[in-house]
Amino acid sequence: MVGTNDGQVAVVTGAARGLGALLARRLAARGMRVALLGLEPAELAETAAACGPEARHWEADVTDDAALARVASEIQAHFGRVDTVIANAGIATGGPVEHSDPRTFSRVIEVNLLGSVATARAFLPALRESKGYYFQVASLAALCPAPMMAAYCASKSGVEAFAHSLRAEVAHHGVRVGVGYLSWTDTDMVRGADEDAALAALRAGLPFPTNRTYALGPTVDRLVSGIVRRRTHVYGQRWLPFMQVVRAFVPAAVTRHARGHLPGIERRWLDGGASTHLVGAGGAANPNEELP
Repeated sequence: MVGTNDGQVAVVTGAARGLGALLARRLAARGMRVALLGLEPAELAETAAACGPEARHWEADVTDDAALARVASEIQAHFGRVDTVIANAGIATGGPVEHSDPRTFSRVIEVNLLGSVATARAFLPALRESKGYYFQVASLAALCPAPMMAAYCASKSGVEAFAHSLRAEVAHHGVRVGVGYLSWTDTDMVRGADEDAALAALRAGLPFPTNRTYALGPTVDRLVSGIVRRRTHVYGQRWLPFMQVVRAFVPAAVTRHARGHLPGIERRWLDGGASTHLVGAGGAANPNEELP
């Protein structure tokens, strides 16, 4: 029953650190039993321990369909049900498309978009059974695509569209689908991006309030409030619904802004070594060893 959390089971991908880890802890505090998925076993174990004695964790790559199917089966067998699935796993890179590393660019799309598709595919049978809720973590990047962030913005626009399509597909099964939006939030991914001087300058030059970094705790609290109510749209910052209203006008505004600000930032990025790596500790945990 919506609104009754005790005993319900929530699966969280990308739960080793940052947004996913705190989402799991907040859901556990509301009475949910949590199953944590990620790539860093030590961090997953630490998060699971903080979520209480009923929490469990599995090491799994969301782009591995066979591994996800196995994990979904094991979670169903262990807990007996799955009520909520939060597709949170994500990575990012930055820089001009022309100079991007093809493998890194593709890996962002693979993890963020195709990993979400694989997550939904693996857990939909259990969600149909429980008439549960699939929650897709998107981003301000889906509402406001930005230069130097094409891979991440494309992936988050993609997961938003995917979730909307999925909602229509599964509504007659009693499964609900929500999309979460959040702006720059104090996570390892954002801190990793800020280590690149050009990307930090790009972000600092954005108009208020998109240039701020928001505290993780209040952001997660707003997301969790929407998740437990199985909302269709959930916003990590109070001003983000306004971006839904004006999103049709955003690309033109971003282009005008970029004409004046991007030439210097692009030169700074090229002069700084044109790094095309995955940012943050989550990117460093990526299993594709061929990435630069």
